[in-house]
Amino acid sequence: GPNMVGPSEIEIRDSDGESRILELIVSASKLSMARQEGGRQGLRKQVFIFTFRDITQRKKSEEAQRKAREMAEAANRAKTEFLANMSHELRTPLNAIIGFSEIMKTEVFGPLGSPQYVDYTNDIHNSGSHLIEIINDILDMSKIEAGELKPNEEVFEFTRVAETCLRLVADRAMKGNVKIVNQEQPDVPQLLADERMTKQILLNLLSNAVKFTPEDGSVTLSASAGADGLEFSVSDTGIGIPADKMVVVLAPFGQADMTLEREYEGTGLGLPLVKSMTELHGGQFELTSVVGEGTTAKVWLPAERLVEEQKIA
Repeated sequence: GPNMVGPSEIEIRDSDGESRILELIVSASKLSMARQEGGRQGLRKQVFIFTFRDITQRKKSEEAQRKAREMAEAANRAKTEFLANMSHELRTPLNAIIGFSEIMKTEVFGPLGSPQYVDYTNDIHNSGSHLIEIINDILDMSKIEAGELKPNEEVFEFTRVAETCLRLVADRAMKGNVKIVNQEQPDVPQLLADERMTKQILLNLLSNAVKFTPEDGSVTLSASAGADGLEFSVSDTGIGIPADKMVVVLAPFGQADMTLEREYEGTGLGLPLVKSMTELHGGQFELTSVVGEGTTAKVWLPAERLVEEQKIA
């Protein structure tokens, strides 16, 4: 076949003085032998074909895409930095609110007077604690997006962390009349992972499940370890997630349904955080759901994260 040379780009000006970009491709055919009379080999012939193509539009569109991508990246960086700074700014006064309301509700320096004041300080304390949780979620998500959050690895009991998380959601489950079932296998070994992140993963999944499960429903925690790693899941009999909203609930700062999130308070960062934190540990997160029947959130962590007893010794 012909030997291709190029393509190379040439900038020219058209009759209106506008700049145009042409792509030039040169192709050369094979040398051929022309037979002459008497059977002698004759001259070699070679044909060059020059092809010009106007690629001005393509170039303009590529440049526009590049600029748009750069602007989006810059905006994203600015948003991440802004959220990180804001979160720090907000935490300082919040810590004071939480600390002082704690002192007031325990009436350390004497009685507050009316019992209503005790109720109010309780509400102030709870609201402050809720706010700081939201701020921590935003801060974590910002750090993950900026690539700044790294797991702080240590060896700990997975079952102990799971028990803590189950205790933390028990009160809310009881109020909502939701049954919690613990189906953890007894032989789950210790984990080498970030304990805070593991707790956050479990807590987010459990509180989400309890939050979106109506009365008389149930939430089940399962965990088992095998040769391929640790798998734990939280299944609920809740309202479920529509298939078209699956991508949205896993995208940072994109809530499945703004009205839903307003009805069931929260930042909508629970699942994106679970997904990101699982992936930071080399694991995988999988979400399956049927509307009106419930949702199962499954986390898999690789085998190298499991620590057998003898390894510790």
